Amino acid sequence: MPTPYHTDALRRLRDQQVRYAPRDKRIEQIEAAERLIEGVRAEQTYTYEYVCFRVTGYRPETDAGETLQGTDLLHDLRLFVEDLSDSIDLDAETVGEQVLTVDQLARQFNVSTKTISRWREVGLVSRRFVFDGRKRVGFLRSSVDRFVKKNGQRVARGARFSQLNDEQRNDIIDRARRLASGGACQSEISRRLAERSGRSVETIRSTIRQFDKDHPQLAIFPGSKTPLTEAQRQRLYQQHQRGMSTDRLMKQYGRTKTTIYRVINEVRCAQIMDLPIDFMPNPRFSRKGADNACLGPMPEAEKLTRRAKAPSGLPPYLAALYEMPLLTREQEAHLFRKYNYLKFKASRLRDSLDPANPKSSTMDQIEELYDQVVGAKNDIARANLRLVVSIAKRHVSPDQNFFELVSDGNMSLLRAIEKFDFARGNKFSTYSTWAIMKNFARTIPGEYKQRDRFRTSHDELFAATEERRANPRIEESAQSHREQQIGRILRRLDDREQKIIIGRFGLDHRQEPQTLKQVGAELGVTKERIRQIEMRALTKLRQAAREEKIALDI
Repeated sequence: MPTPYHTDALRRLRDQQVRYAPRDKRIEQIEAAERLIEGVRAEQTYTYEYVCFRVTGYRPETDAGETLQGTDLLHDLRLFVEDLSDSIDLDAETVGEQVLTVDQLARQFNVSTKTISRWREVGLVSRRFVFDGRKRVGFLRSSVDRFVKKNGQRVARGARFSQLNDEQRNDIIDRARRLASGGACQSEISRRLAERSGRSVETIRSTIRQFDKDHPQLAIFPGSKTPLTEAQRQRLYQQHQRGMSTDRLMKQYGRTKTTIYRVINEVRCAQIMDLPIDFMPNPRFSRKGADNACLGPMPEAEKLTRRAKAPSGLPPYLAALYEMPLLTREQEAHLFRKYNYLKFKASRLRDSLDPANPKSSTMDQIEELYDQVVGAKNDIARANLRLVVSIAKRHVSPDQNFFELVSDGNMSLLRAIEKFDFARGNKFSTYSTWAIMKNFARTIPGEYKQRDRFRTSHDELFAATEERRANPRIEESAQSHREQQIGRILRRLDDREQKIIIGRFGLDHRQEPQTLKQVGAELGVTKERIRQIEMRALTKLRQAAREEKIALDI
């Protein structure tokens, strides 16, 4: 499918010249269009009247005021030259100068044919010639020389991306293998070999990757294409948090610096998404000046209260509780307002975070806010730990561990801090007391139940009956006699009945007793049929036991 023109005016001019202009006139217009291409600037604007006059030598009667952007004009002039040359069947041997095909030009500049296509898009003028009876794209030597003179750096850069021969490719692979054995990562190897060979980094990298793909048994970086597992990602992030440098991480995991940073940000973002920052909503959080109202300094107590003196002889944990002063109602409301407002701000920032491309600055703000959230929660908890101890004293029993009860109450206190709505005007001590007592009422009976199941006391130990062991030889003889009796009465049953009884009652010591369904699956019948056969077999066994005078518990 032919490439479409960007402007209708040039397309109409092409159609007009192809239909009506003589062959010699079209050749002149092709040369004029090529000369015009050299002077067109992509950033400038040109009138169609000017373009038409430069190409054909006359001014148009229509579309005279239409303007053309430089980039569109360059594109359409190139197509104009190809279409006009295609319409006159130019023989490459009769042009009067050397004509190069795409393959010949690629070999001359040691580039790929794709590079030639890119050069055509940025100004290398091509025509359509007849080569040995077949039309193909060709380039006049003069057109190529003008392009090289104008785009010297582009041509030189294109040569750096040229295809490698076998000798060059093997040399790159050998050197890459030696560097990899010395601990260098793929990105470092690509950079060093690019500097040495004068090739681009991407050429070296693609050469190594293609070799690893074609020769997996001899791969320089085996498995480098496989993504990192979740365990590797977590370990990488932990190592980065402990201060390991990015260069060491690149060498250890065989990844580029960009990949290392991407993994760190993704793991960090996932951890932020899991942060417990649910808050109790309040209208004042969205009002103007909320920062000043909610994050201001702690209000001072109206009356200075003396710090309670700890009784002597207390364990260190209980004695340390008396060093924390109790909160006034205003201080308590301030801390809860601050605690929930900080979580409100962190939650809004987290909602704006894009997990696919998280911003480090946003994550920094969220983590800083969460640290303040934890600090505010700790301040509230420390001020109420004495309340937990007082409630635990009232519920502890002689057979309970007091400090286990306090630890359980502390967990209830932390959950109460998260669920307390300060805006209702209640004191937190009232709310948390009920929460702690409710938890004690739920957990303490369960603990008693567990203890009763595994109770082992000294009284029970001394009250236990004396163990009396029988003579092992007599026991073995009795067991052997019983097995012989069971074997005799089992012979009264047919083969299927014997299999069912042995399977159901575990008479074969190599396996556990089986259910009706399991026995039925082995014999290929339903479990109801197994039950019927079992009942019939048991009736036979009872009759045989009465005849043999054997006591059976079946």
